[in-house]
Amino acid sequence: MTEWLDEATSIRPDEELSEIKLEAYLQDQLSTDEKLIIKQFPSGFSNLTYLLSLGNRQFVMRKPPIGANIKSGHDMSREYEVLRALDGHFKVPKPTLFCDDEDIIGSPFYVMQRLEGVILRAGMPQNMIPDEALMKSISESWVATLVQLHQVDTEATGLADFGKPDGYVERQITGWVGRYQKSQTDDIKAMNNVAKWLHEHQPTQYKTNLIHNDYKYDNVVLDPDDWSNIIGVLDWEMATIGDPLMDMGTSLGYWVDRDDPPELRQLQLNPTTSPGNPPREQLMELYEKFRGSPVDNPVFYYAYGLFKVSVIAQQIYARYKAGVTKDERFAKLIYGVRICSEMAWQSIQKGRISNLF
Repeated sequence: MTEWLDEATSIRPDEELSEIKLEAYLQDQLSTDEKLIIKQFPSGFSNLTYLLSLGNRQFVMRKPPIGANIKSGHDMSREYEVLRALDGHFKVPKPTLFCDDEDIIGSPFYVMQRLEGVILRAGMPQNMIPDEALMKSISESWVATLVQLHQVDTEATGLADFGKPDGYVERQITGWVGRYQKSQTDDIKAMNNVAKWLHEHQPTQYKTNLIHNDYKYDNVVLDPDDWSNIIGVLDWEMATIGDPLMDMGTSLGYWVDRDDPPELRQLQLNPTTSPGNPPREQLMELYEKFRGSPVDNPVFYYAYGLFKVSVIAQQIYARYKAGVTKDERFAKLIYGVRICSEMAWQSIQKGRISNLF
């Protein structure tokens, strides 16, 4: 099944790199005179990811998107430090080097090991979709890996101060509600209801540890010889010290069940409706099983995840409506805001996270 390895393609227009400067820099840093060949991994909507080939050696480079404000986000050094800290402690690509000299390619960047493996995405070819038994094994491994992350020893890895654990939940709720209010374009009653409910029902006591904040199928790399074995977790730009259950909630917000409304199934970013995947309630039960303790009020974390996804869609739609971006795909995102917030409100009203309609 190695024919489904995740591969790079040609570089998108306007996302090309200064090849001469980058080649000279890498040749010096990696002690080689091999010619540099650059390709780009086409998926993802945030940081840009490239494949760098120097003879028989291959690396992956991450850099901020074009025009990004690298002072307020897309911090390459922070993401690189997470990889350095987790190397040898968790399933991450081995970091190679970090460069903050913007004269090389116009922004800071870092280079890491290339993990050759399979990544499951929405819209992948039908014959690539795992059978039911394998999909079940992959989903269980996916949950187990998230629990392993939430149990990383932050003292041993030097990540104990990697964030602000005190008041984490309140800051998240206040922050996402504020982002929604700043980007709001339509009067969506469910969004207002969910925002109010989250504020009134947030937990005041919780444990904190390292969290990923964007954990979903397309951010894990599967062993090409055994897809049930996760060999790496990618995209650590939003990692921090926070409540692991909020991390699980974000993952639940992206998880679409087979019996969810068609409007939601059309929006799915990952193949979670493929046979073998558990519904959200069973997914949470797996999480409880692997962590060894129950989760109080899973509805809060699912509603939070959906609200967060809704706000992200709202922010992109607001930029489209204001004419900042012309990408016609974004014109329909307001429907995503509506259905996700309605799902969250239904979950709150019915007191469960599956079988909502």
